[in-house]
Amino acid sequence: MKRPPLTRIIRELSKLVPFVGPEAQERARGRPFKARLGANESLFGPSPASIRAMAAAAADTWMYADPESQELRDALARHHGVRADNVVIGEGIDGLLGLAVRAAAEPGAAVVTSDGAYPTFNFHVAAQGARLVKVPFRDDKEDLGALLDATRRHDASILYVSNPDNPMGSWWEADDILGLIAELPDGVLLLLDEAYCDTAPPSAIPPIDVSNPQVLRLRTFSKAYGLAGARIGYAVGDAELIAVFDKVRNHYGINRSGQIGALAALIDQPYLTQAVGKIGRARDRIAAIARSNGLCPLPSAANFVTIDCGADGAFARAVLDELLAQDVFARKPGVAPLDRCIRISCGRNEDLAVFESVLPAALSAAREKVHRNS
Repeated sequence: MKRPPLTRIIRELSKLVPFVGPEAQERARGRPFKARLGANESLFGPSPASIRAMAAAAADTWMYADPESQELRDALARHHGVRADNVVIGEGIDGLLGLAVRAAAEPGAAVVTSDGAYPTFNFHVAAQGARLVKVPFRDDKEDLGALLDATRRHDASILYVSNPDNPMGSWWEADDILGLIAELPDGVLLLLDEAYCDTAPPSAIPPIDVSNPQVLRLRTFSKAYGLAGARIGYAVGDAELIAVFDKVRNHYGINRSGQIGALAALIDQPYLTQAVGKIGRARDRIAAIARSNGLCPLPSAANFVTIDCGADGAFARAVLDELLAQDVFARKPGVAPLDRCIRISCGRNEDLAVFESVLPAALSAAREKVHRNS
């Protein structure tokens, strides 16, 4: 019996999972985590109005979602001062990144990103058969100048930049991003991932300008809005660019309850303000916990704090392994020199209390393990 053929691109790809989820780790461990601090979710949850709206929508789950997401697009257009045809809804930023790569990168085309940046983007580029060009971080920030240079040198189709960035939480000011946009070579598409824009200083986020057909702004309800499980993201851009998504998107791929919950969450801006305040206080507490254990927290504009463990990637891995063994789900960057760090998501007081209680023992065990193996 002969197997069906696969495309050359898929045949040649190695199996890649960008993230091993906490559920998979819990199944392997045979027990749950006590503190879930590794996925940059909002442990503060969504707006109560959003929860009520989704609960009320549950009885109508027999209906498909509106494939145009018209109410949500209209509301987002009003929120950002653009037209509805400047907005497209997707299955989180992840889904929109995949569609953008599919639409704008021919197989073999160069796509520029930062080495160590959000790995799901790389996953989409590989599946398209495009060619990744990776630029190292500089001083724990994406190097805008070097990214531009690489884009020109490789005649890239796409440039991916996140601001604030994952995994470091660092950010550029709006003027720096506007400078990057002004220097874009003709024809390149800038995918500006702003997943953490709601938790960033206002000075870091440029005004939305839909007149530039080379810039796509990507945002989400997964972070500060607390709707990660609903999988609702959106992109804002030039109307002709946005219209391209209708050629490639899954028109019935949006979760109906999530669509309704996102609309309620967007309307409830006072709750978003409260959640952002809680995230800011959690960042301060994580930083204080790190310092009290002799570690260095990096400045963060995201809903997590990256902590420099003060040694190399092997030591940071040992610290992470010990945290996992103590039932704290956390993650770390995977590329040197960023991999000297661990990353802790903002959480409630009770979540951070668990992290605070186990960190000293985790550090001690990690030091002993590294010493034993040296």
